[in-house]
Amino acid sequence: MSHNTFGHLFRVTTFGESHGPALGCILDGCPPGLDLVEEDIQPYLDKRRPGQSKYTTQRQEKDQVKILSGTFEGKTTGTSIGLLIENTDQRSKDYGDIKDKFRPGHADYTYGAKYGIRDYRGGGRSSARETAMRVAAGAVARKIIGDQITIHGGLVRMGDKAVPDNVRDWSVVNDNPFFAPDAKTADEFATYLDGIRKDGSSVGAVIEIVAFGVPAGWGAPVYGKLDSELALAMMSINAVKGVEIGAGMDVARLTGEENADEMRIENGKPVFTSNNNGGVLGGISTGQDVVVRFSVKPTSSILTLRSTIDKDGNETDIITKGRHDPCVGIRAVPIGEAMMACVLADQLLRHRGQCG
Repeated sequence: MSHNTFGHLFRVTTFGESHGPALGCILDGCPPGLDLVEEDIQPYLDKRRPGQSKYTTQRQEKDQVKILSGTFEGKTTGTSIGLLIENTDQRSKDYGDIKDKFRPGHADYTYGAKYGIRDYRGGGRSSARETAMRVAAGAVARKIIGDQITIHGGLVRMGDKAVPDNVRDWSVVNDNPFFAPDAKTADEFATYLDGIRKDGSSVGAVIEIVAFGVPAGWGAPVYGKLDSELALAMMSINAVKGVEIGAGMDVARLTGEENADEMRIENGKPVFTSNNNGGVLGGISTGQDVVVRFSVKPTSSILTLRSTIDKDGNETDIITKGRHDPCVGIRAVPIGEAMMACVLADQLLRHRGQCG
């Protein structure tokens, strides 16, 4: 029961470690007849791939995906889809000095407490390297939900720097190394993170994911809520410590009049005057944009001396060398997009199964 699977009708099972020979996933529930080749998946992996700027880890992985099963002549067959990415740039020696120590803020201690054994090379299964397969799965999920739904993600806060709430230019997110939906704020992020990086430190971030074109009616009351499953999906991403839907925590500041997403009829169709509920009411989509934000903590692998203990219970100090992200939230953007796609694909299949 190591819980390496998520989803109901569209099920994703991942395997592999940061410094193992490969990463992989098995996808069950994909409908037959969808166009799918490796070139459909690779652009999303390239977006998440490390080493693309000085602001991310300099580990050089091509992240070339291979489709092992589940397709024939470029189309899905309805059987399980097997995907594989080989690891090619592991430097396990970087972790030799800390193999007996627990990095503060990392999963070293908890993995040891649970399993009695841990892979100290890059964190093993707890490494964000695992998320490459989520991104690959998300590419397949996009095939299921189709072109009528578009998903955009962006880094909207880094430390005390933030994109203004009323600014979201999704056309520029691929034009800066932070996937920021505002060119001006991206420049501020660059100056800010340069200082963090040169100090050998790290900083947290907030990511916003928006799905446009989701029809009304997806999700289910009580235990199959669209927003609760989105929260679970985003919270399962490495280093995520908070998730909110729509106005999120800010609803605590609002009155009932301010928070109510009032409704009107335009051209014979219902429209909403606001979207404080993030496109979900009663666990079911409203037809508005589905809006999710999540916070990513600063990576715990830093060059600043920190106090810790070792596996024998001795107090000691630690510095984590190697290649690490000064803001791991940057590469969380395509991961969040992928998790949104996977949840929506699963909800689409479940809605179709019950309601036709």
